[in-house]
Amino acid sequence: MPYAAGLSSLFRPMFERVVFAGGGTRCLWQVGFFLEAGAALAPRPRAIAAASAGAAMACVVLAGGALPALERFKRMTAANRSNAYPSRLLHGSDVFPHYAMYREALLASIDAAALARLHAGPDVRIPVTRAPRWLGRRAGWVLAGVADVLDHVAGPPVHARIAPRLGYRAEYASVRQCATPEALADLILASSCTPPFTPALWHGGQPALDAGVADNAPADALADVPGPMLVLLARRYRALPVHPDRVYVQPSAPLPVWSWDYTNPDGLQETFDLGRRDGRRFLEARRTRSRPARLAG
Repeated sequence: MPYAAGLSSLFRPMFERVVFAGGGTRCLWQVGFFLEAGAALAPRPRAIAAASAGAAMACVVLAGGALPALERFKRMTAANRSNAYPSRLLHGSDVFPHYAMYREALLASIDAAALARLHAGPDVRIPVTRAPRWLGRRAGWVLAGVADVLDHVAGPPVHARIAPRLGYRAEYASVRQCATPEALADLILASSCTPPFTPALWHGGQPALDAGVADNAPADALADVPGPMLVLLARRYRALPVHPDRVYVQPSAPLPVWSWDYTNPDGLQETFDLGRRDGRRFLEARRTRSRPARLAG
């Protein structure tokens, strides 16, 4: 089963807070899950926190354009032959196509009307990680990478452990602060900043780091908002956190894409489809109100 055990929140009437974790193209699982499990959400969730590619998914879903966006991105990835083009070095061009494709997909999916719908909806909070001030930009990236490797030694954690102890912190911006679709795209890309797949980016006058460095599932961003919380992950974990006010959900099976795979439209569709199936199973468990012996996987 795709979700965590032992949480009384699973059977509460509605989730009023939602978190979209980061995970690149794997986050399409969240889209399928969200579309199917919408009956478990309050008619208007109070607030949403969304990291990295999870922010892109949350905005597209809430703006009402999830299915067209999926079809559009599938066409883009079908036309993209490779995740790296080394020959472009000879011409001074970007070796990796991801940044240009990501930005194009965002602007094609969220226009001025969609942004207005986002502004009228729940408060969507998007984090950008900031390195400790005593580190330069390059050293900040290197140390973040080391912290991530060390965190993964014993299996990846849902919430980062080492980087926050070193002083990496999340800085949040609301989608409501974005006056144009371009400004929203800039914020989402800053939250997804992962060289070499993206350039080294700045946001708010400071170097930006991927949101997952500080916390890939930023549940604490909604600590000031009351109500049960649904945390949508984008990969499988050995163990999920147990929290009295949160339900963590994860895919019921390994996903057929990796985070920066921009060449696999079939994998994107399969990831989305698994999310829909898991969302239906989640709702069925709530309706029957029967607790399986083990819900974490």
